[in-house]
Amino acid sequence: MKTRIKELRARKDLTQAQLADQVGVRRETIVFLEKGKYNPSLKLAYLIARVLDEKIEEIFIFEEEDLNWKIK
Repeated sequence: MKTRIKELRARKDLTQAQLADQVGVRRETIVFLEKGKYNPSLKLAYLIARVLDEKIEEIFIFEEEDLNWKIK
């Protein structure tokens, strides 16, 4: 999964630590999210979207291979 967290966070002039503090996680969690190495819970995705004032689907970009299943 790709994310636009870094880009959107920069627009809001937020550091990783500031975003982490606002959503109640450690800075390292934001680092892993930005690198695409961690999939957030729905709650965390929602909180990040609220802080960044964006829709979840504008922040987190799923690709077909990320889903690991096909719709029949």
